[in-house]
Amino acid sequence: MSEVVQSVRKSNPVQLNVNDILRQLPVSEGDAADASHTLIRDAYDFAAAAHGSQKRDSGEPYITHPLSVALLLAEMHFDPAVIAAGLLHDVLEDCDVPRPELEARFGQEVLTLVEGVTKLDKVEARVEGDSMRSRDLQELESLRKLLLTMVQDDVRVIFIKLADRLHNMRTLDSLSSERQLRMARETLEIFVPVANRLGIRVWKAELEDLAFQYLNPLMFEELGRLLHMHQEERNARVAEHVALLQAALTKEEVPARIKGRPKHIYSIYNKMHRKNLPFARVYDTVGLRVLVETITQCYQVLGIVHQLWTPVPGEFDDYIAHPKTNDYRSLHTAVVGKDGLPLEIQIRTQEMDEIAEFGIAAHWRYKERNAHLSQETSAQISIMRQSVQDYTDEVDDVRAFVAAVRADVFQDRVYVFTPRGRLIDLPLGATPLDFAYAVHTEIGHTCRGAKVDGRWTPLHYQLKTGEQIEIIRGRKGGPSRDWLNDELGYTKTTRARQKIKQWFRRQSKEQNIAQGRMTVDKLLRRLELVLSMDEVAELFHKHYNNTDDFLAAVGIGDVGSGAISRRLEGYISQFAEKPREEDTGEDEEELYTGTPAALPDVVTGAINIRGTGGILTHLGKCCNPIPGDDVVGYITRGRGVTVHRQDCPNISRMGPQDIERLIDVDWGQDKHTFPIQVIVTAYDRSGLLRDVTEVIADNDINMASLSTGKRSRYNIIPVTITLEVPDLSTLTRVLAKIEQIRNVIDARRMV
Repeated sequence: MSEVVQSVRKSNPVQLNVNDILRQLPVSEGDAADASHTLIRDAYDFAAAAHGSQKRDSGEPYITHPLSVALLLAEMHFDPAVIAAGLLHDVLEDCDVPRPELEARFGQEVLTLVEGVTKLDKVEARVEGDSMRSRDLQELESLRKLLLTMVQDDVRVIFIKLADRLHNMRTLDSLSSERQLRMARETLEIFVPVANRLGIRVWKAELEDLAFQYLNPLMFEELGRLLHMHQEERNARVAEHVALLQAALTKEEVPARIKGRPKHIYSIYNKMHRKNLPFARVYDTVGLRVLVETITQCYQVLGIVHQLWTPVPGEFDDYIAHPKTNDYRSLHTAVVGKDGLPLEIQIRTQEMDEIAEFGIAAHWRYKERNAHLSQETSAQISIMRQSVQDYTDEVDDVRAFVAAVRADVFQDRVYVFTPRGRLIDLPLGATPLDFAYAVHTEIGHTCRGAKVDGRWTPLHYQLKTGEQIEIIRGRKGGPSRDWLNDELGYTKTTRARQKIKQWFRRQSKEQNIAQGRMTVDKLLRRLELVLSMDEVAELFHKHYNNTDDFLAAVGIGDVGSGAISRRLEGYISQFAEKPREEDTGEDEEELYTGTPAALPDVVTGAINIRGTGGILTHLGKCCNPIPGDDVVGYITRGRGVTVHRQDCPNISRMGPQDIERLIDVDWGQDKHTFPIQVIVTAYDRSGLLRDVTEVIADNDINMASLSTGKRSRYNIIPVTITLEVPDLSTLTRVLAKIEQIRNVIDARRMV
């Protein structure tokens, strides 16, 4: 079990009392100290009387919960008003205490904080009790409302709610397994990212491990066992390297404090999963942290470390010169230690360490009681609030809302700069267009090109931390609808996509219908599908009342080519030539008269044949099934089993005798590709084929063959290519990107 999780068991919460909280207060004298102690004692007495004989699900007196929440806040050295609100955070909702009474007793500041937490509690209770929705939708709606409430109130409400959730996660054992899983998922989805975004590492790490313990108990226990088994070895390794580094620093007269830095279970699991490593190869389950007095000494220590041990290339990050947006500052490096294994080292001042551990919460600690938030901290909170509010105004569907906030607010970040040095914080994978819209909507609308570190780059280029971006603007015009095409990768952030959609919504509905019709028609021609607009619109009938509404949504960009392609999977049989009425799609030969039922499932190639022996399989040429299609097998004589789409015309026309020859088949679990012929029509030029093959290679598509046809009198040349693709969505994406190549007129599937 990780040291983080072990720490939560160190005390029995029943034994807590208000003196445990008071002991965490700073040593001070005079009226201020008396007032702090009096406020917290009064809050405890009031809460204890209000909760009376109430019990928790565990059977413990309810007062143990607000006591534990207040202790967590006191350990973080929050001001007395926050600690008092932690003690009182449930009295309005659970004890029916009148608001005027609470305000008269403790003042407006405490009342405001308690009301903020109460709103969050109401959201959780209301959504959890909504039996009319599916469990997934309940949880998503809960996440949405929690996010909205968190960013609308005094930011200190977030800290109280995080402490409330942390204690609830420590005491999940008494709840039903269903509630345990719900709270664990919600914790990982929302509370952990909030703690991370605010930089509260100590709470983030514990919340992660506690949630992981319930979501994946077997892996949690196994990693805990492995960590415990190697604990002595790790401790000896840390002690040896600390001694070596301390001696080197003493020799150079650099005062420093060095300590080991154990990783928690969830972070180890993430690294194993992300890099596909076994536990034995996760060498940085521990590292070193060096604390010094000044920034100059940070860089001195870095030089000494690199003289003492060989640095690992590409593993140095300077978060002092370029702090993270949550105010995190530190030097990170990795070296090859004395034993030949990698060793991670962090170097920072004591002040940086406090912010690294407590994040934005550090600005409320007692030693800065009268200090205002830094400009960077205020900006960080404003970014969270504005981002969530933007999505509230622009995204109606709860699934889309939560997905947008997860992607744009909580995922890994890149930090880039404007030409004037302003830092712009974007999600990983963001493009110059995302940057343009983050700076200003009009800059995004008029963007016509971009320079990254002085070099021209395409608008779908993925930005990297530290780059400087210059947007080249046009004098007039608006965004391109291609910017919303998922396959082309121009925009990553929901903010950029919503601003583009807003621009197109201001156009007339007739314009959007016409554009939508062009988009769908182009997609159908590219994939050689014979469908009417009404038939395509019918695939989205649950969302749009009629064809015009659907086409307008396509024109605006609410429905992308990728979504249409996925819905068209049910019509892949249209790709191939229509079979003749008299053609059954099979050789005229005697069929097997029965289906063996007793044999086990057998995987043959890409097909899992259920209820047969090792029979040869091949795909029907009449309907060309590919993964994702519902398929059925047809037993022939001499050719094994032919696999058809279930809605293949030949299958639907079968008589009773032929139907007896059908068997159940599944696609295999392994990923397979299928040869698809496409034709690219383009004006010939030097480098055309190179550009086409580069796009194919960049999309990890194998090209089996390529040939060119005769050039026309207008210099137009056809290029026939056989691609090996796994599914229709991949084919749609690569054809869309080929069409973006200069001089390409058309790229589509061949019949």
